[in-house]
Amino acid sequence: MPRLHLLVALVAGALAPLLAAAGEAPPNPAGLFAPPTTSVPLKIAIYQGPGSGEKGVDTVSLRARQLAGATVTPLSPAEIGSRDLSAFDIIVFSGGSGSAQARAIGDDGKRNVRQFVERGGGYLGICAGAYLACAGFDWGLGLLNARTVSNKWQRGRGMMRIQLTDDGREVFGDVRDPFTIRYANGPIIKPLGRADLPPYRVFAVFRTEIANNGSPVGVMIDSPAAVTADFGRGRVLTLSPHSEDTPGLENFIPQALVWLGARR
Repeated sequence: MPRLHLLVALVAGALAPLLAAAGEAPPNPAGLFAPPTTSVPLKIAIYQGPGSGEKGVDTVSLRARQLAGATVTPLSPAEIGSRDLSAFDIIVFSGGSGSAQARAIGDDGKRNVRQFVERGGGYLGICAGAYLACAGFDWGLGLLNARTVSNKWQRGRGMMRIQLTDDGREVFGDVRDPFTIRYANGPIIKPLGRADLPPYRVFAVFRTEIANNGSPVGVMIDSPAAVTADFGRGRVLTLSPHSEDTPGLENFIPQALVWLGARR
């Protein structure tokens, strides 16, 4: 039996790069990322309204509630614009449509979110929420000194491979090899170069690519999959792909939230 187990492991290791080369991402090991070892009772707000998919909101909320004592409060577009966000540690904008989220919360909502982060709050943007954070759109929040490499954003959906950088491993743990993550038209970004915003730092990069619907080929591999930047006294973290519903990555969002909440 030990020899059989060894043979299975060797075959799996040999197949992994072949599957990746064929465009089939190998599955992640169970529990690839460890749960956070330290946690404070975080108060988390999550946008729920036009431009946010119910499944995404529910799944991200489930991940956030893995943290001991964490509370998750859904906020409507009107509440984003009118509520005192200082009662929260972090605000989350999940997947869906970044431009639709921006239209729904309006100028008051965008101003309120910016002030919240500037005064020390954390911002987590996933896919659509990552688009929303970028300063390269006139409808965006202007939190992140980034723009997309192309206006052809419908690259497609699939299981991609990404890899943590040295900075990313300091936050998420010492996972050195590429791992699989679900991708659904998330932003492929590059620096915007605005002098009034700090440059972003890269936490993870794409190692495989999808380029459907006339989107440019060759721009996704080695481009940022997860980035962070300071905005005033607060922290911004954006994730282009979806870890929240990828098997094996159940602790990725909790690790991100703990890191964002540490600034408060």
